[in-house]
Amino acid sequence: MKVLDELDVCNCKKWTMKTRVPRRVTILNVIITVAAVLGLALSLVAGLRLLTGRGLGFGLWRVKHLGLALLDRHSITATTQDQYTNVIFLHHSTGYYLIAQGSVRERLTQEGFDFWDHNYNQWGLFRPDGSQTGYSYIIPGDNTDPDGLARIFAQRVYPFPINALSGLLQHEVIVFKSCFPASNITSDEQLEQYKAWYLEMRDVMDAHPERVFVVMSPPPLNPAATTPEAAARARAFADWLISDEYLDGHPNVYTFDFFDHLAEDDPSAPDYNMLRSDYRDGVDSHPNQRANEIVGPAFSEAVMDAARSYREGNWFDIPY
Repeated sequence: MKVLDELDVCNCKKWTMKTRVPRRVTILNVIITVAAVLGLALSLVAGLRLLTGRGLGFGLWRVKHLGLALLDRHSITATTQDQYTNVIFLHHSTGYYLIAQGSVRERLTQEGFDFWDHNYNQWGLFRPDGSQTGYSYIIPGDNTDPDGLARIFAQRVYPFPINALSGLLQHEVIVFKSCFPASNITSDEQLEQYKAWYLEMRDVMDAHPERVFVVMSPPPLNPAATTPEAAARARAFADWLISDEYLDGHPNVYTFDFFDHLAEDDPSAPDYNMLRSDYRDGVDSHPNQRANEIVGPAFSEAVMDAARSYREGNWFDIPY
């Protein structure tokens, strides 16, 4: 994987007071304004739901999650100090099992990293100690497939976590993946569309050199859920994500080849490019516990190496 004139005391005090007070006032005004808007939105949604039984279609849960995210912002940004130790991993079920069975949180914590992770919106954001925050970053449509990720990266960036991208960018190292359904690439046109979306996302990553991005290739499918042709395209997409074509000239963009760690690599095997036999249980495409126990340490090291190499300016290939 590739990654990453002296002032007297009196004047200093006057300068500090002149510059800090307006900034505090500005931040306070923003917080008050956001709180007022949230309060109005909550009242409007609740009122319309009471009167019509339908509301605005926005959902009270969204207002709740947005409000809690704004209130909790400091606890997240407190450890964002240009050391690249504040990590967020956006995932669904496969990522959940990788964390739990691969001891990912424990490994990063032991090395001084704050590991946050975000599951489905229903469960939302988890703190470094593994506890739930009680809110999500409101991932649009709960979609982390390539089209969903592209939608997230196309969002406008704000200084407060009022959308998914702004929430993710509170962290210093952003790790993200699609789940195994994304490996069902049924045509060359679909493969090219995937590449186009990831190039659009890379443009956004380029615009944020203060952040490190770790792209994960989607995991392979169980042989019962794919075809040799679709699996070959999934391999081609994973290979492209680790290629010089995608990574060269983009020092804050790294790739962890999750697909390759899990897929059968013997061209003569009937399940070539599919989830390996010893990494699957029945027809389920979720990697099993054995897979997570083996891949978890490699994933953890890859994330930490990406953060360290970018922090230290060592932008070279890391073999993961």
